[in-house]
Amino acid sequence: MTATFDYFVIFAEMRTGSNFLESNLNALDGVSCLGEVFNPHFIGHPNRTEVLGITQPERDADPAALLDAIRKMPDGLAGFRFFHDHDPRVPDLVLDDPRCAKIILTRNPLDSYVSWKIAQQTGQWKLTNIKRRREALAEFDADEFCQYVANLQDFQLRLLNALQRSGQTPFYLAYEDLQDIDALNGLVKWLGLDTRLAQLDESLTRQNPGPIEDKVANPDQIAAGLAGLDRFNLTRTPNFEPRRGPAVPTYVAAADTALMYLPVRGGPEAEIVRWLAELDGVEPDALITGMNRKQANRWMRANRGHRRFTVVRHPLLRAHSVFCRRILNTGPGSYTRIRNTLRRQFRLPIPEKAPDQEYSLDQHRAAFAAFLEFLRMNLAGQTPIRVDGNWCSQSQTLSSFADFAPPDQVLREDEMKSALPDLARQLGHPDPPTPRDPLPDSPVSLSDIHDAELEALAADIYQRDYLLFGFENWKPA
Repeated sequence: MTATFDYFVIFAEMRTGSNFLESNLNALDGVSCLGEVFNPHFIGHPNRTEVLGITQPERDADPAALLDAIRKMPDGLAGFRFFHDHDPRVPDLVLDDPRCAKIILTRNPLDSYVSWKIAQQTGQWKLTNIKRRREALAEFDADEFCQYVANLQDFQLRLLNALQRSGQTPFYLAYEDLQDIDALNGLVKWLGLDTRLAQLDESLTRQNPGPIEDKVANPDQIAAGLAGLDRFNLTRTPNFEPRRGPAVPTYVAAADTALMYLPVRGGPEAEIVRWLAELDGVEPDALITGMNRKQANRWMRANRGHRRFTVVRHPLLRAHSVFCRRILNTGPGSYTRIRNTLRRQFRLPIPEKAPDQEYSLDQHRAAFAAFLEFLRMNLAGQTPIRVDGNWCSQSQTLSSFADFAPPDQVLREDEMKSALPDLARQLGHPDPPTPRDPLPDSPVSLSDIHDAELEALAADIYQRDYLLFGFENWKPA
């Protein structure tokens, strides 16, 4: 037997047929599926005290040791079943390991929910003798079912994203596939094993056959409960932006105060950096910047009670500020190559050189509206130009922070003049400075061209930011 993998994991949930799959794998020579070895309430199977010589307390203290024992199990291929509520330390240990085979077993969540509810009532989680089958009707709870589905979806999304990022391919099985011996032997082949199943294991019997309506005490509640589910995620705000890294080197820590700023590009960065410097009576170059993850972790450990914050700007104002500074401008800080491409390829109506005295408000409004249309295409992945951090959605930036150290305060720009001093007082500054107002956009301010059409454009392009941060129409200060 020559295995392609060192060990395997079956990602499944209760009532998805994982016991049946385990039994069939264990019927193969040289294959051992050891049960729910990372279930927080038992190890392997109920009433077991150890797996491969490792006890439950030893496993809880060091799950990696049990994984290593499974990986090194002699004379065959070993694995285990893992559910979303098992030891949360384990997925990170196995998902990045290409030598671990990932088998993902799923079932219609309504079927698995009803089966789970029946098993809770009967106490019968596995059936080997049909004569001993216990019967009960499930009570459908719409709120409980919605949370049940949300938990399953969150875990499946975590698996999907992790495997995408590491370039791995799992083997998918549906509950219905478990009765197809060819499908199971396809799994065996994928695992790189020479052996095959001659027949399906008949020791386990399906416990609750029949239609859902016959297994539920209140079937009329099912339709109402399902109506509240967005089964096809129709209400999701589309987001085609590439995932971003946490950009730790951009974080700014105060010189003395236990305060760290996580900048959202395109916002009032310069003003906040100046305020952090004034807070400790130093120049901005005395602030701590350019950290890597290790250094940022060291700073957080050394500054117990520290606070991390970020500031978000109204999407329309942010887009206009970025347009003026990065695109319309031709001096320091401008994106010259992108500017030229926008003029040449996207027909952005801006002057070849920096705007002069003849540059009018009408010209500026038309150019900014065209830039917003470019952003619509760019954020949808329809242009060859990168989605820059200065104009990506702010919600995407905050999601990237969460991969390392999310801010514990998210402030809006229009409240930072009071919120930042309040934050400083919490950290021991009785009379903190007030952040300065950002310099007005040049050569034209947003207030000079603002109208309902521009607002509607921004609200359409940055739907997630308007939704998640509760932004309303922009008003001049």
